[in-house]
Amino acid sequence: MILGRRDKEPMRHRVRVAVWPRRSWSRSVNYVKKRVMRLRATPHAIAAGFAAGVAASFTPMIGLHFILAAVIAWLSRASIVASALGTFVGNPLTFPFIWGVTYALGEKIVGAGGAHGSPVDLHKYLSWSEFSFEAVWPLFKPMLVGGLILGTISWIAFYFPIKALVSGYQARRNAHFASKAEAPVREAAPAAE
Repeated sequence: MILGRRDKEPMRHRVRVAVWPRRSWSRSVNYVKKRVMRLRATPHAIAAGFAAGVAASFTPMIGLHFILAAVIAWLSRASIVASALGTFVGNPLTFPFIWGVTYALGEKIVGAGGAHGSPVDLHKYLSWSEFSFEAVWPLFKPMLVGGLILGTISWIAFYFPIKALVSGYQARRNAHFASKAEAPVREAAPAAE
């Protein structure tokens, strides 16, 4: 296998890296930032795609965030790669906060009034042996409503700054390449005279 590991890492190492990066979170954030800036698309497509990934991270549909982000990006004619990078906002460190805020907002709007029961009942709702959609719906509905509202707000909050950043980066990059292309022409002009 080219560029693969000779010995497969133990599961505990893979889980640890999924939760906490090998180097640091700042290095991972910088990597995602550079990947987004270097995408070959219009600033609108990159910003709308990344914002779609962020918005998808606010939904309670765990495991479907990539697919949901790709569908949103495809419908808005945005970059699907940028939408996948945008789902980086939803990670093991941010999910507890996202879920708490989306549930609290959704509960205020829907008015469930603690329909999920006590924390002991919450464990029962989420166990696979007794899983049923009717049992999970009182928990899922407020999270879905709150997630759609906060996802829309986060889409707007991420779209405009990222579009401005990508526009500036692409303008600087194009100016740099244009100056490099003109340099040999300017050097050759005096020699021809």
